[in-house]
Amino acid sequence: MTRLAARDVTVRLGPRMALESVSVAIDSGEFVGLIGPNGAGKTTLLDVITGKAQPSAGRVIFGRNTDLVGRRENEIAALGVGRKFQTPSVFANLTVRENLELALARPSKGVLATMRARLDGDQRDRVDATLEAIGLAAEAGLRAGGLSHGQKQWLEIGMVIVQDAELLLVDEPVAGMTDEETERTGRLLQDVAQARAVLVIEHDMEFVRRIARTVTVLHEGSVLCEGSVDEIQKDERVLEVYLGRSRKERSPLHA
Repeated sequence: MTRLAARDVTVRLGPRMALESVSVAIDSGEFVGLIGPNGAGKTTLLDVITGKAQPSAGRVIFGRNTDLVGRRENEIAALGVGRKFQTPSVFANLTVRENLELALARPSKGVLATMRARLDGDQRDRVDATLEAIGLAAEAGLRAGGLSHGQKQWLEIGMVIVQDAELLLVDEPVAGMTDEETERTGRLLQDVAQARAVLVIEHDMEFVRRIARTVTVLHEGSVLCEGSVDEIQKDERVLEVYLGRSRKERSPLHA
């Protein structure tokens, strides 16, 4: 089932076209990598999907027939669209478990009300399952501010999946990570993608090659090409435009 379909999305920022007739589809259980040089429109596309930016044309269909265009960010989040930004945004003075509890209840309650509320059995089970999934069960009682960079990234991914989001949008999840943390993050996102649709922006080509099933390349606000990693790493347009190299030079996609 197609979980998300962006159709002919166009965004104009002043005199510049940030996106021009961009169409992207993501199925349930699919892991899609979104790549392209800085300024290609990757973050703008995520902004449109989540309601942070509104397109001048086009539709964004979520699920069977829910158009996200014109809806507020919190409304889109409540529908099952979760977003994890590049820089982790966790509550440093709360424990790992409390961060997940807060994320679970925030769509319907304020922060203070959430902290005073008691979770029911199903909610506690969901938090426990999420702690196991993100590999932080042993750190559940620790302050989030004391976690490593990689652990904070995993916690924020957990804060999205604990809400049972059906579509997960992730912006550069492995930036600044060690090789071991990168490997664990890849496994985590692959596990997440078994039950959800996952769209990841990432500049680490080795990471994209290892985990993405499909790759979409944006350039100057338009889709340059899309396909498997093998297909896009052989595409001369990618070598010339995205990588900014001549055809004869070696690509990081082949490293």
